[in-house]
Amino acid sequence: MLKAISGVFLSMVAVAGCSSAEPAPAPAAPAPAAQPAEESAKLRAALLPVPKGMTVAYGPELGAFGSLKSTQQGLAAVRQAKLQRPECAGAAQLDAAKPDVAQSPAAVIAFSAERGSITQAVVSLPSETFPAALPRQCSSYTADVGGTKVSYKTRALDMPTKGDQSRAYLTTAAGNKKNAQIGSVMIRRGTLIMSMLVVGQRVKPQGLYELARLADQNLARVSA
Repeated sequence: MLKAISGVFLSMVAVAGCSSAEPAPAPAAPAPAAQPAEESAKLRAALLPVPKGMTVAYGPELGAFGSLKSTQQGLAAVRQAKLQRPECAGAAQLDAAKPDVAQSPAAVIAFSAERGSITQAVVSLPSETFPAALPRQCSSYTADVGGTKVSYKTRALDMPTKGDQSRAYLTTAAGNKKNAQIGSVMIRRGTLIMSMLVVGQRVKPQGLYELARLADQNLARVSA
């Protein structure tokens, strides 16, 4: 996330499905059981290397998905916001409120640069599940984030299919005279799900597709 963006803006992006690359203090969660070393190595290997011109802002962090700092920060931001359509909070994303998802082994990393950030998570689920597509009513809605009215407009992108299932969206968040775009990608290969969020003043679909291609290559390699 851009370091110059205000706390309110960080929250408004979190409501759109993104957690900050620089996690703020989050509510404590029960300590998860340690992941087997082999599982941890597999998940870590599925993460992207540092993109050119960026640096690691957070992670890699390994553990149960619901216990990760970035996951908790996103959930906290959603709880603090008042959405016009509450059902749109986290729509088309992994639902960390579900016990089976929250307890699943995961790895997360975030990269940042002056132009924006990339946050990526890889989760090993107990079954071949995939988040439902974004509901029609969630393509446009508003929210009150820290007293600021923020509008969200999301459209599905025609990304070439990756893995067994994949989807990509581009969200524009506007409020308090600030704007940001959030590109999101979800890819499933077997029981592994990769979630990636790219944040910046402008996110180009072709750049998002290239990141998705690289991420899917990693998923294919560790799933082989």
